[in-house]
Amino acid sequence: MKSPAAAVVVATLLAAFAVAPATADDKPAFVPDPKKGQALSTACIACHTADGSRGLPVNPILAGQHPEYIVKQLREFKEGKRRNAIMQGMVAALSDEDMRHIAAFYGSLKPVPGAARNKELIALGEQIYRGGIASKQVPACAGCHSPNGAGIPAQYPRLGGQHAEYTESTLRAFRSGERANNAQMMTIASRMSDREIQAVSDYIAGLQSR
Repeated sequence: MKSPAAAVVVATLLAAFAVAPATADDKPAFVPDPKKGQALSTACIACHTADGSRGLPVNPILAGQHPEYIVKQLREFKEGKRRNAIMQGMVAALSDEDMRHIAAFYGSLKPVPGAARNKELIALGEQIYRGGIASKQVPACAGCHSPNGAGIPAQYPRLGGQHAEYTESTLRAFRSGERANNAQMMTIASRMSDREIQAVSDYIAGLQSR
């Protein structure tokens, strides 16, 4: 026969490990919907085209980009951590769920292939992307963004096929401090010359990251 004290211990343990019953307040996990994202992305078409592909080279290609990265950037535009007057206006009215729907839409699209165009700098660009610049303590881009530019979901963005002009302007912005939402990239870019930035940006444009 169990003592009263033992009964209390058993009851306490059972209560601790019991599964709480579902309540009316429980909500299912949020699942981003690419179709809703497509409907919400109509305002994005002017700069990023209807399918997020090869619009003006001053604007990034979004097709195939990791949704986690897109959401992070949209949130940081809204919070003012990343500054761009157009984008800050665009995200002002978006909810977090809206952002995740939009990101799911662009992430569902196939990456768009591009091409390197500067034959004089392609060797230098490849060297920097795959091996870094040891003398300047610039790490290889491939270490974070993968050898084919596909990146790593939730950590590092897809780069392969991106407009060379956009990548170049982004690296310059990190170098000058105009873009300050990634300390690692600010440090790396601060050690690179104009020629090195141009070379690696052009090389990245030709990477196939399907």
